[in-house]
Amino acid sequence: MSSKGKEHQSTEPHATSCTQGEAVDSTAGDIPRLEEIRIRAYEIYLERGGQYGNDLDDWMQAEREFESKVRSSS
Repeated sequence: MSSKGKEHQSTEPHATSCTQGEAVDSTAGDIPRLEEIRIRAYEIYLERGGQYGNDLDDWMQAEREFESKVRSSS
């Protein structure tokens, strides 16, 4: 029997808008932003009738909406 434990694997989906080769640096300051995007992406999913298969599109739309909101409030 092996004494090695299972590696922790997150069940939360992660989606980012970075391109290949671009590093993602998530800091504590990003948590409110990511939480707001996550909630909006879920709302978009529900608005579509809860159909699976468009999670990345939902996330990207939520990111665009968030960035637009941030730009308009600046």
